[in-house]
Amino acid sequence: MVIPTRNRAARGRVVCFTDDDCRAAPGWVAALLDAVGGADAMIAVGRTEPEPSDAGRQSAYTRSNLVTGLNRDFHTCNIAYPRALLERLGGFDESFRHPAGEDTELAWRALESGAAPRFADGALVWHAVHDVGWAELVKRARWRTDVPRLVRRHPGLRHHMHRGIFWKREHALLAAALIGIALGRFTRGASLALALPYVRFCRGLHGSYAGTLAHLPAQLAVDGAEVAALVVASARERTLVI
Repeated sequence: MVIPTRNRAARGRVVCFTDDDCRAAPGWVAALLDAVGGADAMIAVGRTEPEPSDAGRQSAYTRSNLVTGLNRDFHTCNIAYPRALLERLGGFDESFRHPAGEDTELAWRALESGAAPRFADGALVWHAVHDVGWAELVKRARWRTDVPRLVRRHPGLRHHMHRGIFWKREHALLAAALIGIALGRFTRGASLALALPYVRFCRGLHGSYAGTLAHLPAQLAVDGAEVAALVVASARERTLVI
């Protein structure tokens, strides 16, 4: 675990993080500094919203970020740590193989060491909306393979997971749908009702049942790839996360 060079070079008492696809609102730094105050064991999380000029581009296959309060993830698109806390923790764990989870892992290590989180509503950044496409999202499913290791290290994350097992609610809905379909021949079709919540979830993403029908193969590919990646990684880490 190391503190990246750019952070070692920083001279301030507080290190503020954002991403290269984010735009900070006026007063962003001041709001984060105010939230941290004089504490050396405080994590300040700012508000993150999709870039307003990209609003018309949002779809089920775009990716951005929305943070309106404290949550389990503590993404570094908008967060601040006292420098002393980063040094005490040893910085990020750079053994994570994919660009996902290392920021969450750092924050949970900080919390477990006694640090307190605080939401800074006035520290606003706008996050770009990226038109990724379903095929690229399927490829990015491999980024989830570090999640079971993250949960194994920090079991408290389970309290923020759906049913304590599912990383995303839609993974639970998909699992129920697949079980319902598999049991259909034995239940004379009654078990197909288990697929309805997943269909309703897809309708919420795609706007209509016609849109759901058109996009269902792609949506199944995206969610199925994530579930498969998590199942394989769970077996490797001996920690069940779906």
